[in-house]
Amino acid sequence: MLEPAARYTGYTAYDYLEAGKDYREFTYAEQVGRVPAYQGLDLTREQAERATRLLADSMVISLHEHVQVFPADMTDLREHIRQGREPTGYAGLARSGLTAVFDNGMDGTCCISSDAGWKYQDVLFDLGVRMADLAHQDFVVKAETVADIEDAQATGRVAHIFALEAATPIENEIDRLDVLYGFGVRQMGIAYSEANLLGSGLKERGDGGLTYLGDRAVERMNKLGIAIDISHSGDRTGLDVIRKSRTPVFITHAGARSVWPTNRMKDDETIRACAERGGVIGIEAAPHTTLSPEHPKHSLESVMDHFKYCVDLVGIEHVSFGPDTLFGDHVGLHDAFAANLSLGQAHGGVEFEKVPYVDGLENPAEGFHNIIGWLVSHGYSDDEITAVVGGNTLRVLKEVWV
Repeated sequence: MLEPAARYTGYTAYDYLEAGKDYREFTYAEQVGRVPAYQGLDLTREQAERATRLLADSMVISLHEHVQVFPADMTDLREHIRQGREPTGYAGLARSGLTAVFDNGMDGTCCISSDAGWKYQDVLFDLGVRMADLAHQDFVVKAETVADIEDAQATGRVAHIFALEAATPIENEIDRLDVLYGFGVRQMGIAYSEANLLGSGLKERGDGGLTYLGDRAVERMNKLGIAIDISHSGDRTGLDVIRKSRTPVFITHAGARSVWPTNRMKDDETIRACAERGGVIGIEAAPHTTLSPEHPKHSLESVMDHFKYCVDLVGIEHVSFGPDTLFGDHVGLHDAFAANLSLGQAHGGVEFEKVPYVDGLENPAEGFHNIIGWLVSHGYSDDEITAVVGGNTLRVLKEVWV
């Protein structure tokens, strides 16, 4: 694990406020060392030095994370969320080696005013409070342009990019996309697992494809410069989005259904269509998603089985990583919000061995250390590694963002 970045001064979330007076204080999970370090890599000294150099020198971009910290006691989870003050994991990010991270915040757990989540006012509250906190420190910086990411790399900071996993909060008001863009949102999904007014999610029995409102939303996102994500969209809706969009589309966090046959994974047709239009798939690592027959106990090795398959399918220039990790008990979060996150339908009855965490990809602080170590140990070149850990994503952003 790297030492904290030199630029990091030790700031913790909401230091500018008085805990217990300005907001309710909870005990939060450890950002580093919550679980044992991954022991699955057996690098030589030369390989370890090369991996460290690549992490330090490359532009490393995670296509999908949740960089907030969750309560140490997950029985506090609902009450913590209702306070609407998610803490960013600055200490963990300072050890991550990340240049930029797409932070998807509360997504389907955005339950400040309603247990159903996804309410527009709740999303805006979450974005505003998080931005206020970011503004009080100078290490994790709000990023809205490619120039912001490049400046973060040049100055030893982490570029933080707001994203939403679905456009559900806009309801039937297209202009809300402009408002969310104004708040800094630069990446957005069409639908989460449940269908919305734009299109179908992956949990539904049928998929009617992108609606006319969805057509208008894609057009507006193209005009604004919001990168579009189809990770949770149904198959037909995802293909419709790829065809409708004037710019490449991301699958920010998924895997290959040909490797693990659940709705949460993408079929070959969708992965190919995304690549053919210039897009990129980010390989997912949230618990019990990217499993494989060779590695049915979820770990870094399971995740990399999906990486290898996608590279063989569409070429290394169209593959990246969106690990979808967080600071805290991710499995506990899934257990608490199984209905909101449609986990039953996503798994589709496919049996799997439950694990307490994904070994090697448990949190944003460790993910890319181990990803790069694995790539080094498996003979990938420096150019290939820099492409998949950030270069491919940056290429698409230069085309999509305005």
